[in-house]
Amino acid sequence: MTSLATVYDRERERAVDPEQREDSVARQQGGSDSELKLEKDGMSDTESKVDSGVPEVPVPPDDTPEVLNKALSGLSSRWKNWWVRGILTLAMISFFFFIIYLGPMVLMMIVLCVQIKCFQEIITIGYSVYHSYHLPWFRTLSWYFLLCVNYFFYGETVTDYFFTLVQREEPLRILSKYHRFISFALYLTGFCMFVLSLVKKHYRLQFYMFGWTHVTLLIVVTQSHLIIHNLFEGMIWFIVPISCVICNDIMAYMFGFFFGRTPLIKLSPKKTWEGFIGGFFSTIVFGIMLSYVMAGYRYFVCPVEFNNDSNSFQVDCEPSDLFQLQDYALPSIMESVTGWTTVHLYPFQIHSIALSSFASIVGPFGGFFASGFKRAFKIKDFANTIPGHGGIMDRFDCQYLMATFVNVYIASFIRGPNPSKVIQQLLALRADQQLHIFNSLKAHLTEKGLLKNTSGENK
Repeated sequence: MTSLATVYDRERERAVDPEQREDSVARQQGGSDSELKLEKDGMSDTESKVDSGVPEVPVPPDDTPEVLNKALSGLSSRWKNWWVRGILTLAMISFFFFIIYLGPMVLMMIVLCVQIKCFQEIITIGYSVYHSYHLPWFRTLSWYFLLCVNYFFYGETVTDYFFTLVQREEPLRILSKYHRFISFALYLTGFCMFVLSLVKKHYRLQFYMFGWTHVTLLIVVTQSHLIIHNLFEGMIWFIVPISCVICNDIMAYMFGFFFGRTPLIKLSPKKTWEGFIGGFFSTIVFGIMLSYVMAGYRYFVCPVEFNNDSNSFQVDCEPSDLFQLQDYALPSIMESVTGWTTVHLYPFQIHSIALSSFASIVGPFGGFFASGFKRAFKIKDFANTIPGHGGIMDRFDCQYLMATFVNVYIASFIRGPNPSKVIQQLLALRADQQLHIFNSLKAHLTEKGLLKNTSGENK
Protein backbone atom coordinates (compact mmCIF):
# COMPACT_ATOMS: atom_id res chain seq x y z
CA MET A 1 0.00 0.00 0.00
CA THR A 2 2.85 2.37 0.83
CA SER A 3 4.54 1.79 -2.55
CA LEU A 4 1.28 2.37 -4.40
CA ALA A 5 0.79 5.69 -2.60
CA THR A 6 4.36 6.69 -3.47
CA VAL A 7 3.79 5.91 -7.15
CA TYR A 8 0.54 7.88 -7.08
CA ASP A 9 2.34 10.91 -5.62
CA ARG A 10 5.15 10.73 -8.19
CA GLU A 11 2.68 10.53 -11.08
CA ARG A 12 0.75 13.46 -9.69
CA GLU A 13 3.95 15.54 -9.45
CA ARG A 14 4.76 14.85 -13.10
CA ALA A 15 1.31 16.09 -14.15
CA VAL A 16 1.61 19.50 -12.55
CA ASP A 17 3.73 22.50 -13.45
CA PRO A 18 6.85 23.51 -11.44
CA GLU A 19 4.97 25.97 -9.18
CA GLN A 20 2.38 23.40 -8.22
CA ARG A 21 5.16 20.81 -7.69
CA GLU A 22 6.83 23.16 -5.21
CA ASP A 23 3.50 23.65 -3.41
CA SER A 24 3.03 19.87 -3.30
CA VAL A 25 6.51 19.32 -1.84
CA ALA A 26 5.90 22.02 0.75
CA ARG A 27 2.64 20.42 1.79
CA GLN A 28 4.30 17.01 2.03
CA GLN A 29 7.07 18.41 4.22
CA GLY A 30 4.94 20.60 6.47
CA GLY A 31 1.50 18.94 6.47
CA SER A 32 0.23 15.84 8.11
CA ASP A 33 -0.85 12.71 6.26
CA SER A 34 -4.50 13.45 7.02
CA GLU A 35 -4.20 16.93 5.44
CA LEU A 36 -2.68 15.42 2.31
CA LYS A 37 -5.49 12.90 2.11
CA LEU A 38 -8.11 15.65 2.37
CA GLU A 39 -6.27 17.62 -0.29
CA LYS A 40 -6.36 14.65 -2.68
CA ASP A 41 -9.95 13.82 -1.95
CA GLY A 42 -11.07 17.45 -2.33
CA MET A 43 -9.59 17.89 -5.84
CA SER A 44 -11.43 16.38 -8.74
CA ASP A 45 -9.65 14.72 -11.63
CA THR A 46 -10.93 17.39 -14.03
CA GLU A 47 -9.56 20.23 -11.94
CA SER A 48 -6.18 18.52 -11.58
CA LYS A 49 -5.98 18.09 -15.32
CA VAL A 50 -6.85 21.67 -16.19
CA ASP A 51 -4.76 23.25 -13.44
CA SER A 52 -1.74 21.23 -14.52
CA GLY A 53 -1.22 22.94 -17.84
CA VAL A 54 -1.83 26.06 -19.84
CA PRO A 55 -5.51 26.37 -20.77
CA GLU A 56 -6.37 26.10 -24.39
CA VAL A 57 -8.23 29.07 -25.86
CA PRO A 58 -9.88 28.76 -29.27
CA VAL A 59 -8.01 30.62 -32.00
CA PRO A 60 -10.29 33.12 -33.82
CA PRO A 61 -10.84 32.22 -37.48
CA ASP A 62 -9.54 34.39 -40.30
CA ASP A 63 -12.23 36.99 -41.02
CA THR A 64 -10.46 38.93 -43.77
CA PRO A 65 -13.15 40.44 -46.03
CA GLU A 66 -13.86 38.28 -49.05
CA VAL A 67 -13.20 41.23 -51.37
CA LEU A 68 -9.62 41.52 -50.10
CA ASN A 69 -9.14 37.75 -50.23
CA LYS A 70 -10.07 37.68 -53.91
CA ALA A 71 -8.06 40.80 -54.80
CA LEU A 72 -4.92 39.52 -53.05
CA SER A 73 -5.29 35.82 -53.87
CA GLY A 74 -2.23 35.81 -56.15
CA LEU A 75 0.13 37.10 -53.47
CA SER A 76 2.17 35.18 -50.95
CA SER A 77 0.89 35.10 -47.37
CA ARG A 78 3.59 37.58 -46.33
CA TRP A 79 2.61 40.21 -48.90
CA LYS A 80 -1.07 39.48 -48.49
CA ASN A 81 -0.78 40.24 -44.76
CA TRP A 82 1.18 43.41 -45.61
CA TRP A 83 -1.58 44.72 -47.88
CA VAL A 84 -4.39 43.77 -45.50
CA ARG A 85 -2.68 45.51 -42.60
CA GLY A 86 -1.91 48.54 -44.74
CA ILE A 87 -5.45 48.99 -46.05
CA LEU A 88 -7.03 48.53 -42.61
CA THR A 89 -4.46 50.89 -41.07
CA LEU A 90 -5.40 53.65 -43.51
CA ALA A 91 -9.07 53.02 -42.74
CA MET A 92 -8.46 53.30 -38.98
CA ILE A 93 -6.40 56.49 -39.40
CA SER A 94 -9.19 58.03 -41.48
CA PHE A 95 -11.70 57.12 -38.77
CA PHE A 96 -9.38 58.66 -36.16
CA PHE A 97 -9.30 61.97 -38.05
CA PHE A 98 -13.09 61.86 -38.37
CA ILE A 99 -13.72 61.48 -34.63
CA ILE A 100 -11.23 64.30 -33.93
CA TYR A 101 -13.32 66.49 -36.20
CA LEU A 102 -16.46 65.60 -34.22
CA GLY A 103 -15.00 67.07 -31.04
CA PRO A 104 -13.97 66.15 -27.48
CA MET A 105 -17.29 64.64 -26.38
CA VAL A 106 -17.21 62.09 -29.20
CA LEU A 107 -13.58 61.33 -28.40
CA MET A 108 -14.52 60.58 -24.79
CA MET A 109 -17.31 58.27 -25.91
CA ILE A 110 -14.92 56.46 -28.26
CA VAL A 111 -12.43 56.00 -25.40
CA LEU A 112 -15.20 54.49 -23.28
CA CYS A 113 -16.25 52.13 -26.10
CA VAL A 114 -12.62 51.05 -26.65
CA GLN A 115 -12.25 50.43 -22.93
CA ILE A 116 -15.34 48.20 -22.82
CA LYS A 117 -14.22 46.25 -25.89
CA CYS A 118 -10.69 45.70 -24.52
CA PHE A 119 -12.15 44.52 -21.22
CA GLN A 120 -14.46 42.11 -23.06
CA GLU A 121 -11.59 40.64 -25.09
CA ILE A 122 -9.43 39.94 -22.03
CA ILE A 123 -12.29 38.62 -19.91
CA THR A 124 -13.41 36.32 -22.76
CA ILE A 125 -10.03 34.59 -22.65
CA GLY A 126 -10.50 33.91 -18.95
CA TYR A 127 -14.11 32.91 -19.39
CA SER A 128 -13.24 30.34 -22.03
CA VAL A 129 -11.36 28.48 -19.28
CA TYR A 130 -13.72 29.26 -16.42
CA HIS A 131 -16.93 28.38 -18.30
CA SER A 132 -15.91 24.73 -18.60
CA TYR A 133 -16.49 24.32 -14.87
CA HIS A 134 -20.06 25.67 -15.07
CA LEU A 135 -19.41 27.83 -12.03
CA PRO A 136 -21.85 30.68 -11.38
CA TRP A 137 -21.62 34.43 -11.76
CA PHE A 138 -18.08 34.93 -13.08
CA ARG A 139 -19.05 36.79 -16.26
CA THR A 140 -21.85 38.66 -14.46
CA LEU A 141 -19.54 39.72 -11.65
CA SER A 142 -16.82 40.78 -14.10
CA TRP A 143 -19.16 43.20 -15.85
CA TYR A 144 -20.59 44.33 -12.52
CA PHE A 145 -17.12 45.25 -11.27
CA LEU A 146 -16.48 47.08 -14.56
CA LEU A 147 -19.64 49.12 -13.93
CA CYS A 148 -18.58 49.88 -10.34
CA VAL A 149 -15.09 51.05 -11.30
CA ASN A 150 -16.39 53.20 -14.15
CA TYR A 151 -19.00 54.73 -11.85
CA PHE A 152 -16.23 55.67 -9.41
CA PHE A 153 -13.82 57.14 -11.97
CA TYR A 154 -16.34 58.93 -14.16
CA GLY A 155 -18.16 60.22 -11.09
CA GLU A 156 -14.89 61.81 -9.96
CA THR A 157 -14.43 63.33 -13.41
CA VAL A 158 -17.98 64.73 -13.52
CA THR A 159 -17.53 66.31 -10.10
CA ASP A 160 -14.22 67.81 -11.15
CA TYR A 161 -15.10 69.19 -14.59
CA PHE A 162 -18.87 69.75 -14.24
CA PHE A 163 -18.70 71.31 -10.79
CA THR A 164 -21.13 74.18 -11.39
CA LEU A 165 -23.64 71.88 -13.08
CA VAL A 166 -23.39 69.41 -10.21
CA GLN A 167 -23.95 72.16 -7.63
CA ARG A 168 -26.92 73.49 -9.57
CA GLU A 169 -28.85 70.19 -9.66
CA GLU A 170 -29.96 68.78 -6.31
CA PRO A 171 -29.80 65.05 -7.27
CA LEU A 172 -26.32 65.48 -8.74
CA ARG A 173 -25.16 67.39 -5.67
CA ILE A 174 -26.26 64.56 -3.39
CA LEU A 175 -24.62 61.94 -5.60
CA SER A 176 -21.43 64.01 -5.69
CA LYS A 177 -21.36 64.47 -1.91
CA TYR A 178 -21.69 60.75 -1.18
CA HIS A 179 -20.01 59.53 -4.36
CA ARG A 180 -17.17 57.59 -2.74
CA PHE A 181 -19.42 55.95 -0.18
CA ILE A 182 -21.83 54.85 -2.94
CA SER A 183 -18.92 53.53 -5.00
CA PHE A 184 -17.59 51.56 -2.04
CA ALA A 185 -21.05 50.16 -1.27
CA LEU A 186 -21.43 49.01 -4.87
CA TYR A 187 -18.03 47.30 -4.83
CA LEU A 188 -18.75 45.72 -1.45
CA THR A 189 -21.96 44.25 -2.86
CA GLY A 190 -19.98 42.61 -5.68
CA PHE A 191 -17.42 41.35 -3.18
CA CYS A 192 -20.14 39.68 -1.11
CA MET A 193 -21.67 38.18 -4.26
CA PHE A 194 -18.29 36.66 -5.12
CA VAL A 195 -17.92 35.11 -1.68
CA LEU A 196 -21.43 33.63 -1.94
CA SER A 197 -20.57 32.18 -5.37
CA LEU A 198 -17.63 30.12 -4.09
CA VAL A 199 -18.03 26.45 -4.94
CA LYS A 200 -16.38 23.60 -3.07
CA LYS A 201 -13.38 22.00 -4.82
CA HIS A 202 -12.92 25.00 -7.12
CA TYR A 203 -11.85 27.73 -4.69
CA ARG A 204 -8.37 28.13 -6.18
CA LEU A 205 -9.65 28.69 -9.70
CA GLN A 206 -12.35 31.10 -8.56
CA PHE A 207 -9.84 33.27 -6.70
CA TYR A 208 -7.58 33.08 -9.74
CA MET A 209 -10.35 34.49 -11.93
CA PHE A 210 -11.22 37.10 -9.27
CA GLY A 211 -7.64 38.34 -9.55
CA TRP A 212 -7.86 38.14 -13.35
CA THR A 213 -10.84 40.49 -13.35
CA HIS A 214 -9.21 43.02 -11.04
CA VAL A 215 -5.92 43.12 -12.92
CA THR A 216 -7.88 43.65 -16.13
CA LEU A 217 -9.75 46.54 -14.50
CA LEU A 218 -6.45 48.04 -13.34
CA ILE A 219 -4.90 47.83 -16.80
CA VAL A 220 -7.89 48.88 -18.90
CA VAL A 221 -10.21 51.14 -16.89
CA THR A 222 -7.57 53.10 -14.99
CA GLN A 223 -5.59 53.84 -18.14
CA SER A 224 -8.63 54.89 -20.17
CA HIS A 225 -9.58 57.24 -17.34
CA LEU A 226 -6.12 58.83 -17.58
CA ILE A 227 -6.61 59.26 -21.34
CA ILE A 228 -9.74 61.32 -20.68
CA HIS A 229 -7.88 63.44 -18.13
CA ASN A 230 -5.19 64.09 -20.75
CA LEU A 231 -7.91 65.09 -23.21
CA PHE A 232 -9.28 67.71 -20.81
CA GLU A 233 -5.83 69.32 -20.67
CA GLY A 234 -6.13 70.00 -24.40
CA MET A 235 -6.71 67.73 -27.37
CA ILE A 236 -3.06 68.11 -28.37
CA TRP A 237 -2.15 66.04 -25.26
CA PHE A 238 -4.49 63.35 -26.53
CA ILE A 239 -3.74 63.40 -30.25
CA VAL A 240 0.07 63.77 -30.30
CA PRO A 241 0.86 60.84 -27.92
CA ILE A 242 -1.63 58.53 -29.65
CA SER A 243 -0.32 59.55 -33.08
CA CYS A 244 3.29 58.96 -31.98
CA VAL A 245 2.44 55.40 -30.90
CA ILE A 246 0.63 54.80 -34.20
CA CYS A 247 3.55 56.24 -36.18
CA ASN A 248 6.07 54.13 -34.27
CA ASP A 249 4.02 50.99 -34.80
CA ILE A 250 3.72 51.64 -38.55
CA MET A 251 7.32 52.70 -39.15
CA ALA A 252 8.78 49.91 -37.01
CA TYR A 253 6.71 47.46 -39.06
CA MET A 254 7.84 49.04 -42.36
CA PHE A 255 11.53 49.12 -41.46
CA GLY A 256 11.33 45.62 -40.05
CA PHE A 257 9.46 44.31 -43.09
CA PHE A 258 11.97 45.63 -45.63
CA PHE A 259 15.25 45.78 -43.69
CA GLY A 260 14.74 43.61 -40.61
CA ARG A 261 17.44 40.99 -40.04
CA THR A 262 18.34 41.08 -36.32
CA PRO A 263 15.75 39.75 -33.84
CA LEU A 264 14.92 42.16 -31.03
CA ILE A 265 13.14 40.08 -28.38
CA LYS A 266 12.13 36.44 -28.10
CA LEU A 267 8.56 37.29 -27.06
CA SER A 268 7.98 38.80 -30.52
CA PRO A 269 10.19 37.01 -33.07
CA LYS A 270 9.07 39.32 -35.88
CA LYS A 271 10.35 42.43 -34.06
CA THR A 272 13.82 43.46 -35.22
CA TRP A 273 16.44 45.97 -34.17
CA GLU A 274 16.24 47.57 -37.61
CA GLY A 275 12.53 48.18 -37.15
CA PHE A 276 13.02 49.42 -33.57
CA ILE A 277 15.72 51.95 -34.53
CA GLY A 278 13.97 53.06 -37.72
CA GLY A 279 10.72 53.53 -35.83
CA PHE A 280 12.49 55.60 -33.16
CA PHE A 281 13.97 58.21 -35.49
CA SER A 282 10.84 58.34 -37.66
CA THR A 283 8.64 58.94 -34.60
CA ILE A 284 10.87 61.75 -33.28
CA VAL A 285 10.66 63.61 -36.61
CA PHE A 286 6.93 62.93 -36.88
CA GLY A 287 6.25 64.18 -33.33
CA ILE A 288 8.11 67.45 -33.91
CA MET A 289 6.30 68.10 -37.21
CA LEU A 290 2.84 67.19 -35.92
CA SER A 291 3.34 69.35 -32.82
CA TYR A 292 4.34 72.33 -34.97
CA VAL A 293 1.16 72.02 -37.04
CA MET A 294 -1.23 71.50 -34.11
CA ALA A 295 0.30 74.08 -31.72
CA GLY A 296 -0.93 76.91 -33.93
CA TYR A 297 -4.64 76.10 -33.46
CA ARG A 298 -6.61 76.98 -30.33
CA TYR A 299 -8.97 74.09 -30.99
CA PHE A 300 -6.14 71.68 -30.19
CA VAL A 301 -4.18 73.50 -27.47
CA CYS A 302 -6.92 74.96 -25.25
CA PRO A 303 -8.19 72.93 -22.29
CA VAL A 304 -11.62 71.40 -22.72
CA GLU A 305 -13.94 73.28 -20.35
CA PHE A 306 -17.63 73.16 -19.56
CA ASN A 307 -19.62 76.30 -20.43
CA ASN A 308 -22.32 76.90 -17.84
CA ASP A 309 -24.34 79.22 -20.05
CA SER A 310 -24.66 76.83 -22.99
CA ASN A 311 -24.37 73.62 -20.93
CA SER A 312 -21.78 72.30 -23.36
CA PHE A 313 -18.04 71.86 -23.73
CA GLN A 314 -16.00 74.65 -25.27
CA VAL A 315 -12.43 74.83 -26.54
CA ASP A 316 -11.43 78.48 -26.55
CA CYS A 317 -8.73 80.33 -24.65
CA GLU A 318 -5.64 82.49 -24.94
CA PRO A 319 -2.87 79.96 -25.65
CA SER A 320 -0.29 79.65 -22.90
CA ASP A 321 3.44 80.27 -23.37
CA LEU A 322 3.77 76.58 -24.16
CA PHE A 323 2.10 77.27 -27.50
CA GLN A 324 3.77 80.61 -28.36
CA LEU A 325 6.61 80.61 -30.89
CA GLN A 326 10.00 81.38 -29.36
CA ASP A 327 13.58 81.64 -30.58
CA TYR A 328 16.06 79.02 -29.38
CA ALA A 329 19.83 79.27 -29.88
CA LEU A 330 21.38 76.23 -31.52
CA PRO A 331 24.49 74.52 -30.12
CA SER A 332 27.71 75.37 -31.94
CA ILE A 333 27.93 71.89 -33.50
CA MET A 334 24.47 72.13 -35.07
CA GLU A 335 25.12 75.73 -36.06
CA SER A 336 28.21 74.69 -38.03
CA VAL A 337 26.20 71.99 -39.82
CA THR A 338 23.00 73.90 -40.57
CA GLY A 339 24.33 77.45 -40.73
CA TRP A 340 21.49 78.60 -38.45
CA THR A 341 22.10 80.44 -35.19
CA THR A 342 18.53 80.17 -33.88
CA VAL A 343 15.37 78.21 -34.59
CA HIS A 344 11.75 79.29 -34.27
CA LEU A 345 9.88 76.63 -32.24
CA TYR A 346 6.93 76.13 -29.98
CA PRO A 347 8.03 75.01 -26.49
CA PHE A 348 5.58 72.14 -26.85
CA GLN A 349 7.75 70.76 -29.67
CA ILE A 350 10.53 70.21 -27.14
CA HIS A 351 8.11 68.31 -24.93
CA SER A 352 7.01 66.31 -27.97
CA ILE A 353 10.55 64.89 -28.20
CA ALA A 354 10.06 63.38 -24.72
CA LEU A 355 6.65 62.01 -25.74
CA SER A 356 8.02 60.59 -29.00
CA SER A 357 10.99 59.02 -27.24
CA PHE A 358 8.77 57.28 -24.73
CA ALA A 359 6.46 56.07 -27.49
CA SER A 360 9.44 54.61 -29.35
CA ILE A 361 11.56 53.18 -26.54
CA VAL A 362 9.23 52.23 -23.68
CA GLY A 363 5.89 52.12 -25.49
CA PRO A 364 6.72 48.89 -27.40
CA PHE A 365 7.12 47.09 -24.08
CA GLY A 366 3.35 47.32 -23.74
CA GLY A 367 3.18 45.29 -26.93
CA PHE A 368 5.81 42.85 -25.64
CA PHE A 369 3.80 42.43 -22.45
CA ALA A 370 0.71 41.65 -24.52
CA SER A 371 2.73 39.19 -26.64
CA GLY A 372 3.85 37.37 -23.50
CA PHE A 373 0.25 37.22 -22.29
CA LYS A 374 -0.95 35.76 -25.60
CA ARG A 375 1.87 33.22 -25.68
CA ALA A 376 0.97 32.13 -22.15
CA PHE A 377 -2.50 31.20 -23.41
CA LYS A 378 -1.40 29.98 -26.84
CA ILE A 379 -3.39 32.52 -28.85
CA LYS A 380 -2.32 34.65 -31.79
CA ASP A 381 -4.53 37.68 -31.08
CA PHE A 382 -6.90 38.85 -28.38
CA ALA A 383 -9.77 38.68 -30.88
CA ASN A 384 -10.44 38.98 -34.61
CA THR A 385 -12.22 42.34 -34.57
CA ILE A 386 -9.89 44.00 -37.13
CA PRO A 387 -8.69 41.79 -40.02
CA GLY A 388 -4.91 41.64 -40.16
CA HIS A 389 -4.57 43.37 -36.80
CA GLY A 390 -6.41 41.15 -34.34
CA GLY A 391 -8.55 42.61 -31.57
CA ILE A 392 -8.94 46.14 -30.26
CA MET A 393 -6.59 45.28 -27.40
CA ASP A 394 -3.93 44.28 -29.94
CA ARG A 395 -3.99 47.86 -31.24
CA PHE A 396 -4.20 49.61 -27.87
CA ASP A 397 -1.72 47.62 -25.79
CA CYS A 398 0.92 50.36 -26.15
CA GLN A 399 -1.59 53.22 -25.93
CA TYR A 400 -2.51 52.47 -22.33
CA LEU A 401 1.12 52.60 -21.22
CA MET A 402 1.52 55.87 -23.11
CA ALA A 403 -1.56 57.37 -21.43
CA THR A 404 -0.07 56.83 -17.98
CA PHE A 405 3.22 58.44 -18.99
CA VAL A 406 1.49 61.51 -20.47
CA ASN A 407 -0.62 61.98 -17.35
CA VAL A 408 2.44 61.74 -15.09
CA TYR A 409 4.41 64.03 -17.43
CA ILE A 410 1.71 66.71 -17.37
CA ALA A 411 1.39 66.54 -13.58
CA SER A 412 5.18 66.71 -13.12
CA PHE A 413 6.28 69.29 -15.70
CA ILE A 414 3.25 71.12 -17.14
CA ARG A 415 0.18 71.49 -14.96
CA GLY A 416 0.04 74.16 -12.28
CA PRO A 417 -2.74 75.16 -9.88
CA ASN A 418 -5.99 75.91 -11.68
CA PRO A 419 -7.54 79.15 -10.29
CA SER A 420 -11.00 78.43 -11.70
CA LYS A 421 -11.18 75.07 -9.92
CA VAL A 422 -9.97 76.63 -6.65
CA ILE A 423 -12.72 79.25 -6.89
CA GLN A 424 -15.30 76.53 -7.60
CA GLN A 425 -14.26 74.68 -4.47
CA LEU A 426 -14.34 77.88 -2.40
CA LEU A 427 -17.87 78.68 -3.56
CA ALA A 428 -18.99 75.26 -2.33
CA LEU A 429 -17.93 76.10 1.25
CA ARG A 430 -20.13 77.61 3.95
CA ALA A 431 -20.20 81.41 4.33
CA ASP A 432 -18.13 81.37 7.55
CA GLN A 433 -15.51 79.16 5.89
CA GLN A 434 -15.32 81.49 2.90
CA LEU A 435 -14.92 84.49 5.23
CA HIS A 436 -12.13 82.76 7.15
CA ILE A 437 -10.25 81.99 3.90
CA PHE A 438 -10.78 85.60 2.74
CA ASN A 439 -9.30 87.05 5.93
CA SER A 440 -6.38 84.60 5.83
CA LEU A 441 -5.63 85.43 2.19
CA LYS A 442 -5.93 89.16 2.86
CA ALA A 443 -3.48 88.94 5.77
CA HIS A 444 -1.05 86.92 3.65
CA LEU A 445 -1.13 89.40 0.75
CA THR A 446 -0.76 92.35 3.15
CA GLU A 447 2.26 90.72 4.76
CA LYS A 448 3.87 90.27 1.34
CA GLY A 449 3.20 93.92 0.50
CA LEU A 450 0.75 93.22 -2.29
CA LEU A 451 -2.07 94.93 -0.37
CA LYS A 452 -1.93 98.09 1.72
CA ASN A 453 -2.52 97.78 5.43
CA THR A 454 -5.72 99.73 6.03
CA SER A 455 -6.13 98.80 9.69
CA GLY A 456 -4.75 102.19 10.87
CA GLU A 457 -7.09 104.15 8.57
CA ASN A 458 -10.10 102.19 9.82
CA LYS A 459 -9.21 103.18 13.37
